[in-house]
This record gives sequence, structure tokens and C-alpha cells, in this order.
Amino acid sequence: MTYSLQLYTVRKPLEEDLAGTIARVASIGYTNVEPYNFVATADQLAAALAANGLQAPSGHAPLLRADQDEIFTAANKLGIGTVIDPHVDSSQWSTEEDIKATAAALNAAALKGAGYGVRVGYHNHEFELEAQFDGRSGLEVLAENLSPEVVLEVDTYWAAVGGEDPVELLKRLGDRVRFIHIKDGPLTKVDKDQVAVGAGQVRVWDVIAAAPALEVGVVELDDFTGDIFDAVTDSLNYLKAGNK
Repeated sequence: MTYSLQLYTVRKPLEEDLAGTIARVASIGYTNVEPYNFVATADQLAAALAANGLQAPSGHAPLLRADQDEIFTAANKLGIGTVIDPHVDSSQWSTEEDIKATAAALNAAALKGAGYGVRVGYHNHEFELEAQFDGRSGLEVLAENLSPEVVLEVDTYWAAVGGEDPVELLKRLGDRVRFIHIKDGPLTKVDKDQVAVGAGQVRVWDVIAAAPALEVGVVELDDFTGDIFDAVTDSLNYLKAGNK
């Protein structure tokens, strides 16, 4: 299993000292990271990754709201093989027609991305699961309308907050899921309630086992009340130990 760290987790230290933060992430033991909004910092980030032997198999960027050519060019510079759109506004998940329009936009982005050798994906929050259509969640409606080339990165914590059993959801989505966000906590909508992986209510190992085509498990905390580096260290140690 390959583990990565979503750099949004350490966004505050990253903004203060990008090179030093990347070096610290590497010293903790991470070998992969998932950058976010990486166009503006692509040159500096590429240098820091190379200096610390880190890879970036995936990255988050607003594909449906920004210049796709700039995003894919930056992805190539960083060695990012899959660019994942992290957010389509909750207002766009109230009807199947809106969801189909989002799928069509992602399919078009994937066609453009293919010209750069970059795959396209989508990452959920809770509202895509809260939206229900004849027993199917909005995320599943999206998946039904995506081209085979478009993948999903399921945020398993937000899926649970949205009312789904993430294990059963992953089983239903099957090979479409190539990445997951691994996070933990009491399953509330309060970001600061999140804790290190293994210290909350998520059935982490069941979740990981439920994604048959999983390529990378990405550790993320949207926020944390303590020292964020303690949380990302404890998360990786838990995952490496395989402590069930």
C-alpha cells in the first residue's frame, strides 16, 4: 500500500516555509504527497520535492473553475499523474441534471488532460452523499455518467459524515476508486474535531480493504486542535504498523 499526505493538512506551515515544510514531511517518513492549488508554486514545489526524494502521484486543482492548460502544465512539471478536482459547489448536487453536467465537464477535462498524459479525477465532501436520488447518492450518479478514464478519490471520512457506510460505498463504486482520503475523528462536520488516523471512529482497515483498485491512500486532516505534525506523524506510524 502506498501512502501520501495531502499538503492542505500542513497548509499553514507550508505558506510560511515551503521548502522547510516539505523537508519535515519527508523526515517524518512520507515518500508521497498530494499538492493542492499547485500552479502558483509549481517551480518552488518541484525543487523541494526533488531535494527530498518525494513523489506527487496526485494533486488537487480546480479543473472546472480555472485554466486547465496551466493546471496540466504544472502537473507535468511536478510529475503529477492524476489531477483531482476537489470541490464542486453543493448547490450543483440537488438535481440529476446538474450532476450530469458536472460529469460532462469532468469528461471534457479528461480529454484535455490526456493530451498532457494526465488523468482526471473527482474528490467528494459530505454533500455529494447527502444528496439522494432513488436510493443512489449524488456521487454514485456522478460515477454513472463519467467516462471510464475519469477516476474517483473518495474522502471516506466525509462520506461517513454524509450518511454513507464508506466500506459499502467503496464496494459499490468498485474499480472507479483509485485514491482515498484516509482521515479520522468523531464523524462530525467540525473540521477541528478530526484526529490522527487510528484515533477516531473510522474503520480504517475495513475502508482500505474495500477499494479493490486502490493505488494511493492519502492522509488528510482538514484541521486539528494540536500540533499538526504530531497528527501526521501518528497517522503514518499507525498505517505503517498495520495496527488493527
